Amino acid sequence: MKFRSTLRRGSEVSLRDAVLRGSAADGGLYMPVEMPRLPSDFPERMRSLSFPEIAGEVGGLFLGDDVPPDALTEIVNCALDFPVPLISLSERLHILELFRGPTLAFKDFGARFMARLMGYFVRESGQQLTVIAATSGDTGSAVAHAFLGVPGIRVVILYPAGRVSIAQEKQFTTLGQNITALEVAGSFDDCQRLAKQALVDPIAAQQCTITSANSINIGRLIPQMFYYFAAYAQLPSMAAQVVFSVPSGNFGNLTAGLFAKRIGLPVSQFIAATNTNDVVPEFLRSGNLIPRASRHTVSNAMDVGNPSNFARIIDLYDNDLQAIRHDIWGSSFSDEETLRTMHDVERRHNYLLDPHTAVGVLGWESFAKQNHVASHGIVLATAHPAKFAETVARATGLRPEMPESLASLLVRPKQSIPFPNRFSALQEFLLSPKS
Repeated sequence: MKFRSTLRRGSEVSLRDAVLRGSAADGGLYMPVEMPRLPSDFPERMRSLSFPEIAGEVGGLFLGDDVPPDALTEIVNCALDFPVPLISLSERLHILELFRGPTLAFKDFGARFMARLMGYFVRESGQQLTVIAATSGDTGSAVAHAFLGVPGIRVVILYPAGRVSIAQEKQFTTLGQNITALEVAGSFDDCQRLAKQALVDPIAAQQCTITSANSINIGRLIPQMFYYFAAYAQLPSMAAQVVFSVPSGNFGNLTAGLFAKRIGLPVSQFIAATNTNDVVPEFLRSGNLIPRASRHTVSNAMDVGNPSNFARIIDLYDNDLQAIRHDIWGSSFSDEETLRTMHDVERRHNYLLDPHTAVGVLGWESFAKQNHVASHGIVLATAHPAKFAETVARATGLRPEMPESLASLLVRPKQSIPFPNRFSALQEFLLSPKS
């Protein structure tokens, strides 16, 4: 399979080159030149398949030319060795628990798969690789744990000072080894801008090979398709209409769902559920995307004012606003609404939500109220509530039980480098032999 830039200025590249480069030389994001299609019987047949088997068949459509079947099987079985259960809160509302991985967040799927895929490519080439990732919360921990100790790869995490939860911060600032955390004086959008500049900087490229671990890397999006299929396969019956409500920040998660639909998953609609950083819901209303400075909320991992993956959505639909509106329904919610929903769901269903998943539930409830259709709503639960224990306690009066994997990190000392919001400083850091 070949990949091209969303800006369509550069040449087509292989999956290996797309993953190891992160973003295209022209500054665009990589997209498949042609979308593959699954066999028409796959949605029915996958109900009898395991999650790794589903991942192997879907992943094979995109990786088959670059990764042999036995290597893909090993990557899938090693990366996705945790469950992805669908929990039914009511007849029509289901929660897909994507937080059963080692860092208790949905980004474990993409990060672990991508780390092993990059590791395979690096072993084949013998080159050294620098992986750079900007994080508003969970990406940093998922990437750090996924790449920890991988030979030939160093990881640089950029995160906004004072804007991630303590639990999130400890997950990627306490590891050491080949993981370095830079605590940037700025917002997530500033971190993302710095990371993007590093990917296309010709001076840095002369001395090191730099790639991205954010969802701008196509290697993150491919495995995120897998759990959409796994969710559909677990529905109590073959539902006529399925709607996914996706808590959205940088829009990689939703874009992966759109990819899944394009290759054959029978989805009726997607809900882009955001907090007050609502540039995409506003685009769906007005037809104009107007980036702005991100606003700090209780659902901090979604505090993105200029979502990178929007470029992929525009590309996927050939800039056809009506076609985008047909597949995506947008909604945004305040912190007060988010906290109230966390409280109400716990009282009604005895189920604790983290604040991001609560935004997804709000999206589904709002959609179901305005669209009187007999749909099954699947909300992607993006993080374990214990990662946001203070917010959960504030909303519900209950403190979630702390998993041992997280509790052990909270007592470790933080190792991060306070860092200025300047690309020249990042460039100097990347080129320093001591970094």
